[in-house]
Formats: sequence, structure tokens, C-alpha cells
Amino acid sequence: MDSKKVWFVTGASKGLGLSLVKQLLDQGFKVAATSRNIDDLRRAVNSKSDSFLPLAVDLKAGASVEQSIKATIAHFGRIDVVVNNAGYGLLGSIEELSDQEARENFDVNVFGSLNVIRAVMPHLREQQSGHIFNISSIGGFTGNFPGFGIYCATKFAVEGLSESLAAEAKAFGINVTIVSPGYFRTDFLTATSIGVPSHPIDAYEAVRASQQAHQTQINGNQPGDPKKQF
Repeated sequence: MDSKKVWFVTGASKGLGLSLVKQLLDQGFKVAATSRNIDDLRRAVNSKSDSFLPLAVDLKAGASVEQSIKATIAHFGRIDVVVNNAGYGLLGSIEELSDQEARENFDVNVFGSLNVIRAVMPHLREQQSGHIFNISSIGGFTGNFPGFGIYCATKFAVEGLSESLAAEAKAFGINVTIVSPGYFRTDFLTATSIGVPSHPIDAYEAVRASQQAHQTQINGNQPGDPKKQF
């Protein structure tokens, strides 16, 4: 790949996003990376290179996202590749998760990506080139995971909008790719990256068993190596 390309990566302070940013910088790419907390991002990436632009962004706020796109173009002159990576897991049965808990997951996992897409598309269309990677999940293929119904719904949404975006953007020389990882050894299953219901219902034994397994057994023992994902 052309190392002169400019990448814009969301959710870059940990997990797959952090691994990707570090690899891109090592390979000489220019990278704008976002996180809710810019200090966490700077510490995690630990780069003083002019090729690295850390940005504090609230993906749920359109104005914050638009400003980050403008800042990236002002700094690097363009954007070539966008990676909508930011998101978090939500573990709870459909019945026990509140409307607020479900909507928050959609706000970040779906509408956060939509905010980025809406903000960056005018620039990609103008230059008649670009590539958007939307990070989905194995949960975007099947919802047969007790306790992951809402999370899977967000990833099904990501897959659907990505397929339509690919058809819409093709005429402008813009490619769209869905990435659907399985289990990788990141902090996705830690308390900072996965939500649980405020009011669990004990009757959902399969959900509670899944919750315990993911938080105490699977976490840290996932088979995938994030460094080999990209």
C-alpha cells in the first residue's frame, strides 16, 4: 500500500484500533487517531512523530466529528482511508436491558460511524477516491449468542449500512469494506469496554452463564492475536 496515504482511525486508544495505529505508524503512514480521552491516546500510542495526529472526539456529537475531519485535512491535506473502529460490547438479555442502555450502544456503534461517514464523504467524493473500513463483528453474521442481542443488532446494522454505502460510493471511486472479527485478545471484555444491565434478571440462566464466562474465562484467553488482524 502507498505509505503516503492518510488514515483516520476511531477508537484508537486500545484494542484493535491501537494495534492498527501502531502498525501504520511503523510502516510510515500518516495517521489521525481519535479517542474520547486524548491523554489516554497519547500514552497508548507513545509517538512523537509528525505523522501522528491525536484527536479528542465525541463520536456521538456530529460537530465534534466534523471538527476532527477538518483538523485532519488541515494537518495532512487529505484523508484516504477511514477506519470506523470505535465501539463497545453490551451483554444482557433483550428484556432486561433498558431503553437507555440499548440506545447508548446504538449511538456509539452505529450512529458514531454514521457521523464519521457523513463528515468525510464530501471530501472523498471531491477527490474521487478513498476507502472506508467499518469494523463489525462475528455478531454481525449471527445473533445466536445469549445476552448479546442488542450488540448483535448494532453490528447487523453496521453490515447493512456498509453494503448500501458500498453501492452508493462506488461511482465516486470510494471502496467500502466490512471487517468482522471473532474473538481477539484485546480489552473488549473488560469493564471499560463492555456494558452489563443495571437490573439483571436472574431467570435468564443462559445469559448469566454467558456473562460470567466472557468476563472471567474468555477475557484474556481469546484465540486471535490483534497484531495479526491487519
